[in-house]
Amino acid sequence: MSEWTVVTVIVVLIGLVGSVIKPVLALNAAITRLTESVSSLEKNISALNDRNSEAHDKLWKKSDEHESRINRHETRLGILEQYRQ
Repeated sequence: MSEWTVVTVIVVLIGLVGSVIKPVLALNAAITRLTESVSSLEKNISALNDRNSEAHDKLWKKSDEHESRINRHETRLGILEQYRQ
């Protein structure tokens, strides 16, 4: 083998390694960004679920208050209807 053949092989191998490493590094960066995005989304969804649970608890409490108030009004109406008869 001549010296130029060895140099050519070395240059081709360096080019091959370079062509493989560049996409791998880009993929690694993309995976890192996606991991950060997913972590952020998980935190946002968790916070949203907490607020959603609190809102539902408030709504159910208010619904129970309204139910109690409606029952008292029904009782009053029943008493008034019996009184008029």
